[in-house]
Amino acid sequence: MIVPVRYELKHICKQSGARLGLVHTPHGSFPTPAFMPVGTQATVKGMSPDEIKSMGAGIVLSNTYHLWMRPGSELIREAGGLHRFMNWDRAILTDSGGFQVFSLGDLRHITEEGVGFKSHIDGSRHVLTPEKSIQVQNDLGSDIIMAFDECTPWPAERDYAQRSLERTTRWLERCITTHQRPSDQALFGIVQGSTYPDLRQQSAREITSFDLPGYALGGLSVGEPGELMYQILEETVPLLPADKPRYLMGVGSPDYLIQGSIRGIDMFDCVLPTRMGRNGSVMTSRGRLIARDAKCARDFGPLDPACSCYVCQNYSRAYIRHLIKADEMLGLRLTSWHNLHFLLNLMEQVRAAIAADRLLDFRDEFFDGYGYDVPARSAVI
Repeated sequence: MIVPVRYELKHICKQSGARLGLVHTPHGSFPTPAFMPVGTQATVKGMSPDEIKSMGAGIVLSNTYHLWMRPGSELIREAGGLHRFMNWDRAILTDSGGFQVFSLGDLRHITEEGVGFKSHIDGSRHVLTPEKSIQVQNDLGSDIIMAFDECTPWPAERDYAQRSLERTTRWLERCITTHQRPSDQALFGIVQGSTYPDLRQQSAREITSFDLPGYALGGLSVGEPGELMYQILEETVPLLPADKPRYLMGVGSPDYLIQGSIRGIDMFDCVLPTRMGRNGSVMTSRGRLIARDAKCARDFGPLDPACSCYVCQNYSRAYIRHLIKADEMLGLRLTSWHNLHFLLNLMEQVRAAIAADRLLDFRDEFFDGYGYDVPARSAVI
């Protein structure tokens, strides 16, 4: 059987145990640990594919729920698939749509069959099942597709978390049965179990009992303290196969990216860089900067003097603040551009630190500059 996605281990950091690797896909390979920019509706908000490529991204994420609702997966299939539709010739991962429908709150109802919900667009009623999620993703033609899972909120009662993870396992079986393109689309399973270590272990055993090309950890970074997430990673990641990619879903802050890499995670995604950018906020090597603030009005320096991105090489804080205050769309495009570059460059630095066997040193240096609380991080590795 052809395996469409394959993990290649390159190096293990002697200082931290973090791993450097390559993930090979039908649309090229990308180095790991990697941050995946999120293109929810077949676009990374405000950015062109060429701009995302210029920052070094080898993979982006798109969303099954949103593309199913609009314009419809059949239309994208008719267009030749998602790669051709959005003019992106590198790897694409699509999530299952589960997180989005579970986020609808009172607009959705969970049963063993799937999740009934009202569309956020027009209020029309739909049912998203494991079968439908896989069918839509088969239409989209992404390189990596995600199993339909129940994303447990935090906090969650133990009994509910156990029922939820067991349902996720049953839904995975249905996803595998439905999957029609195993030769060119890799189906990843998702480990659930909330913040209960024994339930995470149970879920990891059940999900990895299916021989899949990769595995993800879901239901984390949903409000729980960072130290609790790190504990769950330390107790769960070693249960995932070492020869397969490991994906931590929905994580994108600099501290989580570094700490997750230390704990053996290969892939991350989050809307954080573009969401912050649309709010006029940016990440810099010295911490967060609110570019719309009055203190930037006469600051003719770059957003981050240590940054080599197109934005920092060509525009000042004063100019970007002017654009934002004048409601010019370029302003928020530039802040989004910088944030995406910042995280993609951060992961490049993480990979270099792994190769040099000094990731823990790099973490401490970065955290000191960024302004993270030293006592908080002394409680973890």
